[in-house]
Amino acid sequence: MGGANLKAETMALMDKRAAMETEMNSIVERLCNPGGPGLSGNLVDSEGFPREDIDIPAVRAQRLRLAELRNEHSEITDKINVNIQILHSVRRPTSRASGPQERSLSGEVASLSQTSGFTVTSPAMDTSIPFAMVDEITESSPAAEDGLQLGDQVVKFGNVEGGDNLLPRLAAEAQANQGQAVSVGVIRQGAKLDLSVTPRVWQGRGLLGCHFRLV
Repeated sequence: MGGANLKAETMALMDKRAAMETEMNSIVERLCNPGGPGLSGNLVDSEGFPREDIDIPAVRAQRLRLAELRNEHSEITDKINVNIQILHSVRRPTSRASGPQERSLSGEVASLSQTSGFTVTSPAMDTSIPFAMVDEITESSPAAEDGLQLGDQVVKFGNVEGGDNLLPRLAAEAQANQGQAVSVGVIRQGAKLDLSVTPRVWQGRGLLGCHFRLV
């Protein structure tokens, strides 16, 4: 595929992903409204009967749709990252002079990086590998207020940067730093971001109000 066509495909994928993120956030907001079932709450009451205060078929449909969107979001993100790296490769110095077409494509890649919010780096320069993804986040939670977003791919959470027993270690890291800022590195739409998240007590569950899924 030519550079111009690849750029057009990548821009279309970005637009599609942005629309998906809007839909995902809308579903999360509806499910997590006060009194709502949340993303994984019980649909039956304490006696085992279907809850009468919610539309159970609608909740199930929304949860299913959210799961489908998350899977497709991950696939599209992977495709975008591959395309960006291919486009970025034309900008690497070569032993011969670049022709007009190569210079034009190089400019398009720079434009694509700026307009999409991407910070493109060579794999040799950035070896960060995501080990978890934010697949649930509650509005007004510490995680949301401090900048984490649904779909963020986590490459660093305090002293946790991969390895074994990740979920217990993430929980322990949050607990050990209650009330203190934790350095969090994420990849969002292909760009590496450094955030500061403070685990703390709030009106919801846990110290962060989000859920990590291992990748």
